[in-house]
Amino acid sequence: MELYFEEDDFDCFIAKLKAHNDIRYLDKEVKEASWGQRSIKFYDPDGHIIEVGENMKMVVKRFLDSGMSMDEVSKRMDVSV
Repeated sequence: MELYFEEDDFDCFIAKLKAHNDIRYLDKEVKEASWGQRSIKFYDPDGHIIEVGENMKMVVKRFLDSGMSMDEVSKRMDVSV
């Protein structure tokens, strides 16, 4: 079984997660999908996979805050404006 959650403040979540030494990760590093959404997978205490991803609205905000135009964001995420 896998559970999926989205997080608005993904960087803060990752910092809190990394503060715990007893977390077992599927992939220790954050992955970034081709459309820009970042996520990480780890196991809960019962061995279920938990995936936490960056909220898509926050992906758009991160891109815009980095100086990308709406057209550039649209192209990067492969979606219409």
